[in-house]
Amino acid sequence: MHVRRAFPPAGFDAIERAIAEGERRHRAELRFAVESSLHSLQLWRGTSARERAVEVFSSCRIWDTEEDNGVLVYLLWADHAVEIVADRGAMRAVDPAVWTRACATLVDACRADRAVDGAVAAIRLLHDALARAFPADASAPNADELPDAPIRLG
Repeated sequence: MHVRRAFPPAGFDAIERAIAEGERRHRAELRFAVESSLHSLQLWRGTSARERAVEVFSSCRIWDTEEDNGVLVYLLWADHAVEIVADRGAMRAVDPAVWTRACATLVDACRADRAVDGAVAAIRLLHDALARAFPADASAPNADELPDAPIRLG
């Protein structure tokens, strides 16, 4: 299945809503990116999905949050490879098992041709953990530091 069929506009809207709704519960920032495949030069260089996810994390400035709690969920569609890259604050505050469960949730859903459902489920799982680690402060406005819209690469 092609990435545009797996993630139609309505699916991207559902992912954006899931991100926005979840971020009301905590002070962290979450982004979702999907890339159809690596470019031939990246393949020739042996770029891994993890290395590419770190590049996307950096180029989208997800590391640039006030509390160092930005999180990227990156899906390399061609390989059904999921990587989560989290800034220092989020890495320290969230149990590594949560990252693993979120990745597995998305990979399993992609294999079952339910990519959008898997993305939303993984995002909700991450929001639960981020809400425990960085609960929203009712006495202060919750700054939305990064866009909620998913990123489609390539």
